[in-house]
Amino acid sequence: MGESDRRHINEQPKRRSRFTLGMDGNALTTLFAINVLFFLVLMVIKVGMYVGAKTEADFYLQIVQWFEVPASLTKLSERPWTLLTSMFTDTSVMRGISNMIWLWGFGYILQQMAGNDKLIPIYIYGGIAGALFFIAAYYIIPPLSAYRDTANLLGANAAVMAVAMATTVLEPNFRIFTQIRNGIPIWVLLALYILIDFAGIATEGAAFSLAHLGGALAGFLFVVFLRNGKDGSIWMNKFYNTISTIFTPKEPQQNKKDTVFYNTGNREPYTKKQNITQQRVDEILDKINQKGYNFLTDEEKAFLKKAADDDALK
Repeated sequence: MGESDRRHINEQPKRRSRFTLGMDGNALTTLFAINVLFFLVLMVIKVGMYVGAKTEADFYLQIVQWFEVPASLTKLSERPWTLLTSMFTDTSVMRGISNMIWLWGFGYILQQMAGNDKLIPIYIYGGIAGALFFIAAYYIIPPLSAYRDTANLLGANAAVMAVAMATTVLEPNFRIFTQIRNGIPIWVLLALYILIDFAGIATEGAAFSLAHLGGALAGFLFVVFLRNGKDGSIWMNKFYNTISTIFTPKEPQQNKKDTVFYNTGNREPYTKKQNITQQRVDEILDKINQKGYNFLTDEEKAFLKKAADDDALK
């Protein structure tokens, strides 16, 4: 989004609605809910196994392995769904809370800049890329090949890294905590996050570092393609909408009226001027929150600018 786009948005009259965690259709809330749900399910199962005199090793061998991505392609072929479940699953309370805090920080900013429908696709792309980089490490790096059959990847780190990188690349000059002098550039927050993240996995090996780098690369490439007119979230959102409405009855089609054209000579066609109403302004602001300012039509941009001008004259 360019400087002129931000200027138009700042000129929005009266109020600008923002996404809150409790708002319907909020992608950030959805990601939180899925992560928390998976964690609670695993913890309930874990407690149940302890009651049944099972050990923690039994919990990981019998339950967790069906959620985490194995480094072995042979094992992955037996449970391919782990490419998705691993990015929503964690058994460490502290790591899970840390991931959700960073996801909220970067995800909220991403929603305001690019719209609500980009967050989940970037998260999923990052999680899958991280898993593929993790697997590749055990086939490319010779010292790791001996541990291929026992290595597994679990957690949202790579997916969150993708969101963090995409947010920063999309608007590197965005500033947070603007009350502190001129604020802190978001790239500083990204650098801090990378430092903390890699410090936490320093003892876990190169494969985990490559997994997180894979997530960061996915977020970076998403924004690069987006700027070149290729939105990687469209097909994913269409697929979700198709699945979610598959059992919804279709509305009956209305009969189309015949269109009649008249010869108006040299007269200019009649142009309808819309009245400035708060309801219409709110609809456009909601569209900006959902998809971003660049997805507005020329008519909507003109309407929003006129509304801002009229509001400034009052």
